[in-house]
Amino acid sequence: MSLEDGLGAGIWKPGPGVRGAVRSVLDLMLPPRALDGEGRAMAAGLSAETWTRIHFLDGPVCDGCGAPFEYDLGEGVRCAPCMARPRAFSRARAACLYDETSRDPILKLKHADRLDLAPMFARWLSRAAHDLLEEADAIAPVPLHPMRLLRRRSNQAAEIARSLAGQRGVTYLADALVRRRATETQAGRSGSGRRRNVAAAFAVPPTKARQVAGRNILLVDDVMTTGATAEGCARALLAAGAARVDVAVIARVHERDSGAI
Repeated sequence: MSLEDGLGAGIWKPGPGVRGAVRSVLDLMLPPRALDGEGRAMAAGLSAETWTRIHFLDGPVCDGCGAPFEYDLGEGVRCAPCMARPRAFSRARAACLYDETSRDPILKLKHADRLDLAPMFARWLSRAAHDLLEEADAIAPVPLHPMRLLRRRSNQAAEIARSLAGQRGVTYLADALVRRRATETQAGRSGSGRRRNVAAAFAVPPTKARQVAGRNILLVDDVMTTGATAEGCARALLAAGAARVDVAVIARVHERDSGAI
């Protein structure tokens, strides 16, 4: 009989304070290595040098797409493109800009099986998308097509979304959204080309519609470029009855670099 069967119910378990003290002692004995390989980490995560180079989006951003503003224009203000062309998702937030510094850890999670990076990225999103999380009823990842998932062995968006849901105590919808056709890579495509590439690529299976209907869904992905993928996912969730769809990503591409990935 295992602990799951109830044998451990009466065993004393240390509280958060005790666990924190033990962790501190272990960190002194075995100092944590930075996840980016640059010596010791400031905490469990990246090195101090890398932290200082990442462009976190802590300042004012567009309430619609999460693009950074140079000046604070007031709460709820949206950029000109968002006002000119409203999107299917309501709001988006990114933890940082996608550049030469943030690219490396993101690609390690995506292509090098560095699943240990997912909790760190989830903490970034917990901060950057705090306002969206406060109103979210459930969290769902942008899905991979089964053939691509077989090649990669894991879905980076799902790893981050699962960790974020656990950290914030929000319902995690692992497979409420599916990618029903294999799409070509979005790298190098224009905004309109990206939208055509993912058109009708996403769907909510009829058996999962009840998980979505009437709920505010927070969609999680690794990188946002033009927002075409998030747009396609949001349309599918709304068609299945979602009340609203917001988006949270680790990084967003600067407009001048939008064709780079």
